[in-house]
Amino acid sequence: MDHSQQAHIHRVLIASANPLFGKGLQKLYGERWGKNAVEFILASSMGETLAKLDSWQPDLVIVDYDDKTIHREEFLSHFIAGDRPMQVVLVSLQASGAVVVYDRHTLTPAQAENWLNDQWQQPSEPKSAQRSAPMKGNVKHLVIAGLLVVVSTFILYFLLANIGLLPVVASTQAITIDRLFNAHFFFIALLFSLIMVFIGYSLVMFRSKRGEQADGAYFKGNNTLEIIWTIIPLGTVLAFSFVGARNLAETRVAEPQALNVTVTGFQWAWVFDYPDYGITSRELVLPVDRQVLLSLTSRDVIHSFWVPEFRVKQDALPGENLVKQLRINPNRIGEYKLLCAELCGGAHANMNAVVKVVSKADFEAWVSKEVSANLTDPVARGQKWAENNGCISCHSLDGSKLVGPTWKGAAGEEVTLADGTTVLSDDAYLLKSIVEPNAQIVEGYPASVMPGTYSQLLTDEQINDLIAFIKTVK
Repeated sequence: MDHSQQAHIHRVLIASANPLFGKGLQKLYGERWGKNAVEFILASSMGETLAKLDSWQPDLVIVDYDDKTIHREEFLSHFIAGDRPMQVVLVSLQASGAVVVYDRHTLTPAQAENWLNDQWQQPSEPKSAQRSAPMKGNVKHLVIAGLLVVVSTFILYFLLANIGLLPVVASTQAITIDRLFNAHFFFIALLFSLIMVFIGYSLVMFRSKRGEQADGAYFKGNNTLEIIWTIIPLGTVLAFSFVGARNLAETRVAEPQALNVTVTGFQWAWVFDYPDYGITSRELVLPVDRQVLLSLTSRDVIHSFWVPEFRVKQDALPGENLVKQLRINPNRIGEYKLLCAELCGGAHANMNAVVKVVSKADFEAWVSKEVSANLTDPVARGQKWAENNGCISCHSLDGSKLVGPTWKGAAGEEVTLADGTTVLSDDAYLLKSIVEPNAQIVEGYPASVMPGTYSQLLTDEQINDLIAFIKTVK
């Protein structure tokens, strides 16, 4: 086209999914020929390009050489089916601002097939040469980044595995669960490294050089990469699901001759019954290297049995038919802390108990001592019932204020109730306070805190022992 042709308005169809490509060419044409000499239409997809070829019949088609969305097969088929010659140009806009024209032809349907097959790639350079240079560069960058990912992964995994994120292992169940934790640590390190190393490497190696103002190369997507990063995470999740299910089964393997312990949680304490020996204790004493079958229940709300060193945990639910079981194989002698892992009320943070893992000989000695203890004194028995049933978790023995009134000096004194009346704290009052705790609320204390189930949990003799003990707290 020369200056004598400016009177004719040329129709130019630009096929590119990159809007900057079309705008750049429009600017170049406008500067060279004038804005009124050329009429442009931008087509951002293959379908739109083919539709404009039919409906608009442009004089010139400019195809974005770097845009992979313009499929050669569809373009070729459309030309062969056409009935008019058309001028087509393959153009690439470089980051430096240069315009590279790879080929320009006026095509007839007979010429279209050969030209598109032979000239879609840059004609001045063989296809193998075009692909080899960028491919070699890509492989080089991938190898370097891959090595950095490997190094970063093992460094991070070493740190995660050795900085003491987990408490000591005190059961065989903990060994099984820690294998799964370690696998998670490895994949955390790997995923973090994959993301951060590639971001950091790209920022360093592909940053803009001094003085560069042009936009980077435009690309729309990579189906292969998207398929890969969908399949690999899916496979990883399925693998972890299988490993997790297998490890869960390992923690529940039942062994013969397991020690039976009934664990009862209540606001805000634990009590442990050993039905095989007739022992009740506020401490959980377990023999090393012997499986323990814990049967868990609750008197009031949901609690949760958790010793971090054992790794496993299990809820304790209220209700006779909702007894949960948990198996533990202690393998490390020591003293640990039982925590409640379920928010269960105002004193939840204080709902702890001592867990002792002892040798088999020490366990037998503890059992013998507990069994042989013959408490004939009702006061001593009352103190034991108070400790085992969590009474002293809410009622102090030293005068300090807890959830309920202190027992220090409580017997034989005048007590002011919430309604302003007073009552003598005699045996009848103490009995009613145990079996009907919400009937007479002491001034300054909330109602409906103490459960009204002690008349079913304790025998009449045990309640009388409790009263005898309260009367001695001076």
